[in-house]
Amino acid sequence: MPSEDFSDKKTVRAQFLAARRLLSAQAVEQAAADLARHALELPELAGAGTVAAYVSVGTEPGTRALLDALRARGTRVLLPVLLPDNDLDWGEYRGPGRLVRAGRGLLEPDGPRLGPDAVTTADAVLLPGLAVDRRGLRLGRGGGSYDRVLARLERAGARPAPVVLLYGSEVVARVPAEAHDRPVRAAVTPEGVHRFPPDGA
Repeated sequence: MPSEDFSDKKTVRAQFLAARRLLSAQAVEQAAADLARHALELPELAGAGTVAAYVSVGTEPGTRALLDALRARGTRVLLPVLLPDNDLDWGEYRGPGRLVRAGRGLLEPDGPRLGPDAVTTADAVLLPGLAVDRRGLRLGRGGGSYDRVLARLERAGARPAPVVLLYGSEVVARVPAEAHDRPVRAAVTPEGVHRFPPDGA
């Protein structure tokens, strides 16, 4: 597990990414199945008509089983499409055969683009991340895409439940944070669900 004596985001990100690279394909696959099981039990997802999610790549906590399970129970799933300025457009998930390869090794939906504001229709937003702390503050990869998403939701007055998907060792005491960082409501790991106080209290 990376050290929790954190000083800057760049160093911390490197530590967590290095730890993920050590995971075997079998460990990643098993973790994805366990993560999906716990996520599907979340009340925020059970009652959601629309969920904004993402397609995991590499050794990220796996989302493929979760995406298919959500779609199978009738939930509308939105997936991000990365724009040149690192903002996110959105498209509807129509199954694994309808994903196309995009830049940076990402997979995106092949259907119509719905616009960056489509995320404001979601009842829950599943966020990628590298860690979360006991305040619910999420450490992302540094591109700023999801900071924009959370800011867009705030401007629109939309209040979907923000949930980050992680490995158990990535729930830590503290991550470096900045004034614009917003807390998530919960973190789902292969071991279970961690909930956080409102507004990072």
